[in-house]
Amino acid sequence: MTAGAAPALTLGIEEEYLLVDRDSRDVVTEPPAEVLEQCRARTDDLVRPEFLTSQIEVGTPVCRDIKHARAELAGLRHTVAEVAAAYGMAPIAASTHPFSEWKQQKHTDRQRYHTLARDMQAVARRLLICGMHVHVGLDDDELRIDLMNQASYFLPHLLMLTTSSPFWRGEDSGLKSYRVSVFDELPRTGLPSRFESWSEYQRHVDVLVRAGLIEDASMIWWDIRPSARFPTLEMRITDVCPLLDDAIAVAALFQCVIRMLWRLRRGNQRWRIYDRMLIEENRWRAKRYGIDEGLVDFGRGEVVGCEALLDELIELTAEDASALDCEAEILHCRKIIARGTSAHRQLETYASALGRGSSSEQAVRDVVDTLIEETVREL
Repeated sequence: MTAGAAPALTLGIEEEYLLVDRDSRDVVTEPPAEVLEQCRARTDDLVRPEFLTSQIEVGTPVCRDIKHARAELAGLRHTVAEVAAAYGMAPIAASTHPFSEWKQQKHTDRQRYHTLARDMQAVARRLLICGMHVHVGLDDDELRIDLMNQASYFLPHLLMLTTSSPFWRGEDSGLKSYRVSVFDELPRTGLPSRFESWSEYQRHVDVLVRAGLIEDASMIWWDIRPSARFPTLEMRITDVCPLLDDAIAVAALFQCVIRMLWRLRRGNQRWRIYDRMLIEENRWRAKRYGIDEGLVDFGRGEVVGCEALLDELIELTAEDASALDCEAEILHCRKIIARGTSAHRQLETYASALGRGSSSEQAVRDVVDTLIEETVREL
């Protein structure tokens, strides 16, 4: 990368789905092997198994821009939905299932997952959760570390826009993203450590590898990390969004944040690095309240509403959205604030069903129906 030249900032998006039975609305603990085989054959291996057999993961190829990424992700969702329908199933793009029991799940028969299940025990068995990961291309290792340090500030902002996991085992958890709390039980999760250089980061990873605790850096599951497989910075904090356009908007916002931070660096500036304690507070507020109660503006020392925070972020990244041709996708984030995230819609569906006299058991099945429909609505 020549001095002053923008990094590639290519995109890749990974989403995890739960496969549900269309009749019972429960997750399918042992889906037919043909489902994955047919999905992989139709997508050139862009569909993969996940830790639990009831999960399936899709990953776009390297995309030149957000519109390319949307087309690829829409195609992957369509393929999974079409193949699953032939077996009486459907995918839901939500980070928890409204009522399924984690104790009834089985993990996929792969050595990596056998090791994870053995090492993590009940913590791993509870991982009936799904997420969305966004990769932004940065082929300079030092740049990836520097921007990871700075981008951590914005992770709660991204999480609050994607919350889709209010229910756990048939009950309202009281959190808009219960998934994050489940995942936090694993080691090497949460906000990343801060490193002064790529070599310092690599030295820390090597300690764990030499001790036999991890195979490689892919077993570090921070909210944002340098990808172990690709020359990218990988954002992992977000819930998966049932509505495709919501997912694309948040992916575009992350891409713009990374470009904005690179632009500041080019001008010998940088985003202020705040202590992890402060960012953790906003992370908690994002998973607890989503967009409802605002986040802390550390400069002002006060809680600011999410609408105002988003407006500031849109203004900060306006030049970057223009350069990346994603203004429309960024402005879609305002629609998310205005109408609520999936967590809001799930809770509204549940309350509406109860108000009509449905049992709690039927109400959560109604929630699954809305998730099935939303997952393929915008394809």
